[in-house]
Amino acid sequence: MATDPTITLVETACRACQEKKAKDLVALDVRGMTSLADAFVFCSGNTGRQVKAITDEVLRQLKAAGYKLHGTEGVQEAVWVLLDYGDVVVHVFEQETRDFYNLERLWGEAPRIEIPAAPEPSFD
Repeated sequence: MATDPTITLVETACRACQEKKAKDLVALDVRGMTSLADAFVFCSGNTGRQVKAITDEVLRQLKAAGYKLHGTEGVQEAVWVLLDYGDVVVHVFEQETRDFYNLERLWGEAPRIEIPAAPEPSFD
C-alpha cells in the first residue's frame, strides 16, 4: 500500500507536538471540504512559552524531514500560531484562545486522523 504523504506530514507534526507535551492533539482530514489544505492539526500549550516551544519543535522537525514551510502567522504573540505547509496547516494555541475560537467545531464533519501514541521516554 502506498504511503499517503499528507498523513506522513501530519504524523511528523504530531510527533513534534507530543515531544513538547502539547495538550488535546487533534488532526482532521478536510480533503473535499476546503481548498485551504488537506489536513489540519490542532494542539494547545498552557502558556505562551509552551506554545513557542511546540512551534519551534514542529518547525525544526518538519524542516529536518524536508517539508517546505509556506507561511506563518502569530509566532511573535504565541497565542495562536499557524504554520502553513500547503497540504497541512498546524495550529498551536494557548488553551483559552483555542476554547474561544473552537475551530474543531467548525470542522466537526471532518474525519479524525488517527495519531500514533507518543513514544515512551527512555531513561538509558
